[in-house]
Amino acid sequence: MGRLRMPGDKSISHRAAIIAAMARGQTRIANFSTSADCASTLSCLKELGVKIERQSTQVTIDGVGLDGFREPRGALDCGNSGSTMRMLAGVLASQDFVSELTGDAALCSRPMNRIVEPLTMMGARIESTDGHAPLRIIGSGMLKPISYVMPVASAQVKTCILLAGLCADGRTEVIEAWNSTRDHTERMLKWFGVPVLRNEVRHDNPHLGSISVTGASRLKARNGVVPGDMSAATFFVAAAAALPGSALTIHEVGLNPTRATIVDTLCELGVDALAIPNFYRLTSVDFNEPFGDIEVTGNPRFVPNQRGRSNALSGKRIPKLIDELPMMAVLGTQFPDGLTIRDAAELRVKETDRIAATVQNLRAMGAEVEEHDDGMTIKGRVKLSGAKINSYGDHRIAMAFSIAALIADGESEIAGVECVSVSCPEFYELLESVVKR
Repeated sequence: MGRLRMPGDKSISHRAAIIAAMARGQTRIANFSTSADCASTLSCLKELGVKIERQSTQVTIDGVGLDGFREPRGALDCGNSGSTMRMLAGVLASQDFVSELTGDAALCSRPMNRIVEPLTMMGARIESTDGHAPLRIIGSGMLKPISYVMPVASAQVKTCILLAGLCADGRTEVIEAWNSTRDHTERMLKWFGVPVLRNEVRHDNPHLGSISVTGASRLKARNGVVPGDMSAATFFVAAAAALPGSALTIHEVGLNPTRATIVDTLCELGVDALAIPNFYRLTSVDFNEPFGDIEVTGNPRFVPNQRGRSNALSGKRIPKLIDELPMMAVLGTQFPDGLTIRDAAELRVKETDRIAATVQNLRAMGAEVEEHDDGMTIKGRVKLSGAKINSYGDHRIAMAFSIAALIADGESEIAGVECVSVSCPEFYELLESVVKR
């Protein structure tokens, strides 16, 4: 049986670093993500005058409070990290200086109007290039509180608005389809002492909910441990499930309900996976995030359980699976009835167009795939063949098709695999450690 511990969760690490910087006092973060994206966040915070010390996966941050950031000497380089850019924009919108957020070519091609609009409503001035980075932010001091209805489900946008709301004159509210996005920010803010109000039902629309914060809330430094990254774990779960006779346990991975949807989905589709919460972890520092183990055994027949739904992924669950969809598409080639993914147009504005990239690579490996504007339909029970694969510089594509190569006949060559460092530099080392077993 193989055993793994995943590196720290990328999404939680971003938020832990930024919110710790907004607090007063010293915060120690254990199991901080090793990803290049999270390194970009730390680098930007240092440029904003935050003292940060790092030893491997242990990070210590001396918070400067809501108004203690200093004007950077130059543009803040977010690298490839959309999380860094969108979340920091919410922090910078209220500062009394001018700042600029930029990144690599892929990041500068991603849509940023989705944060420019609400921040402008709050009183910030933001200059962009046709809604893309670089973003020049002219801070406005105290911002205006807003009630903002999210046009697109996005945890990054929600976080941007809530962080800006901490420096607004009153209560800022984000309204979204209830429980449609990750709630790491709400959990993290509570950990640092910020009252977060959640209303599950709005009388005017029972399908909407709201999350709100009040300006001038005091953040208190508090230590925490980051759980293992669920999104990275998914690739290993898929590999173990698709290979006959395999057995794998992944220890202390994050089991936040807004992230663990992937486990339920895989079980419904016939993957033998069981999430085992380690509730004793809750007695330790953990940023209000549940930890647990995942056990997987190889079951390449993929017979859906009795509670199983159809072989279609769509609707409200898509935002909770968005990072895992390329991997689900690869696994869909092994399902008896294939897999259909719809309502996932957001995949087209990630690090690359993940719909097009997934479809093209699956076809290169012999799969029959129909491409849709918002997803794809994959014919099942296909024996994949080794092929030349293009990662398109996207870490999720590189990792998903590394798993495809494992279950394919023949040799595969994947171009540009160095991009996995964006989220999981240890990916190939971890994969080799369990495959050898």
